[in-house]
Amino acid sequence: MRKLQVDILGLSTSPHTNGAYALILYELEGKRKLPIIIGGFEAQAIALKLENIKPPRPFTHDLFKNIADAFHLHVNEIIIDELHNETFYAKVICEVNGEVHEIDARPSDAIAIAVRFNAPLFVTEEIMNEAGIKEEQKEEGEEEQAAQETQGVSASLLTPDVLLEELQSDLNDAISNENYEEAARLRDEISRLKSSS
Repeated sequence: MRKLQVDILGLSTSPHTNGAYALILYELEGKRKLPIIIGGFEAQAIALKLENIKPPRPFTHDLFKNIADAFHLHVNEIIIDELHNETFYAKVICEVNGEVHEIDARPSDAIAIAVRFNAPLFVTEEIMNEAGIKEEQKEEGEEEQAAQETQGVSASLLTPDVLLEELQSDLNDAISNENYEEAARLRDEISRLKSSS
């Protein structure tokens, strides 16, 4: 079984997945991407850590990390190693007192744990061959157009000061409602706006 190292490219929503998210992994030494459909809670857990947003109380994956640290358990790596009926399976490879254990996990939970331990992510070559998508070269200008479409708020409709005020208000609401993924997106948009003005 040959392992390919992957990393997280991002998370995206899809109107066809009823609140689920697509987690996109990409090959570090290749051009393929692997989309995995995950639930909203797991997407939020991954996004929080990627955006370095610390919730007021530990979520489930943070709790696991705290317990593991207390008992000197180290997560060595995560491997997505099976695909049956469009469902991915993963293993968390961990070590405690010199003993290595393989623990069965959903890929979404395994990845949420991996980002907390800075553990490398792997996918078997068989899975990448079966479910991976080869990255196509985009025409010049397409990437810029896609980036503009995903920004969400049309800056041309509002003055920068009014837009900043609205975004800051939306950010405060998102934090109050514990919608940390939206908060991270708004924070990035505020940073972009401030740096361009």
